[in-house]
Amino acid sequence: MAATVSEILLDWYDRHARDLPWRAPPGTPAPEPYRVWLSEVMLQQTTVAAVKLYFAAFTERWPTVEALAAAPEEDVMAAWAGLGYYSRARNLVKCARAVVELGSFPSSEKDLRQLPGLGEYTTAAVAAIAFGQRAVVVDANVERVVARLFAIDEPLPRARKAIRAKADTITPDERAGDFAQAMMDLGSSICTARDPKCLLCPLAADCEGRKNGDPSRLPVKGPKKAKPLRKGRAWWTERDGAVWLVRRERTGMLGGMRALPDDRWSARGDGQGGPDGEPLGLVRHGFTHFDLELSVHRHEAPIGDGEWWPLAKLDEAGLPTLFAKAARLALA
Repeated sequence: MAATVSEILLDWYDRHARDLPWRAPPGTPAPEPYRVWLSEVMLQQTTVAAVKLYFAAFTERWPTVEALAAAPEEDVMAAWAGLGYYSRARNLVKCARAVVELGSFPSSEKDLRQLPGLGEYTTAAVAAIAFGQRAVVVDANVERVVARLFAIDEPLPRARKAIRAKADTITPDERAGDFAQAMMDLGSSICTARDPKCLLCPLAADCEGRKNGDPSRLPVKGPKKAKPLRKGRAWWTERDGAVWLVRRERTGMLGGMRALPDDRWSARGDGQGGPDGEPLGLVRHGFTHFDLELSVHRHEAPIGDGEWWPLAKLDEAGLPTLFAKAARLALA
């Protein structure tokens, strides 16, 4: 009998699995649910290389879900600075506290889905990888592998329903967690977005996209929408080796994080209000739904309620990437 897709891929994974700090090697007991959950939240919209550093720092500072649940939210937000998508950090604390209240992580997809911040993908990943449940885990890498394997040429995002259905047909009852990670590894190292390495792929013989001659065109992506450009202004006030920082409102963009005073571009949509000052230059930053051009000005007097933060310890302030860029500009 010919081997199934899952059998072929699991055999490949046993020999080629990536060594990642949140994983258990093939054939060993599953990693702690806390480590699986934390890594999966961090990996959303973020590269593995970047997450490794943050994961190590988080697990050293908060080695258990109980420790994270007891942490002040502002400390977690500061430790998260630079990873982006900051609602994930706020939901980390909420979820950790919910898990502690329950007594442990639930093991089923249904119950995991009730936790704050866990969507369909993260729920399935934790259920499969940490608890060995059969769950259909579809991230961007898996999406690409499945679209090519079955030659699904309907454009995204409409194709996602068909991709998930096909992923379900090849997900095994046993070793679902290893299978999910094998699909992720295949997509990240071999079935890449550009120049897929089909000659090295263990699934090449079964791949309909390869048989059709051009797997790299799959999945078909719909036209990108142009992102609007917003403009804003921020102020740099320096005194006696310290800079004036404010705490942003808890809700909204970059909520609850330390930052330079600004003109509330995130609330108004287009800034440039507020006092003038010596112009220091522009920084540009891309958010999910818009791009921002922030004009940085030196100002003599502190603006808003805030605190003096030592310049020598500015990297400990947990500034989000936008304001870290502005700080580097001012210091230069």
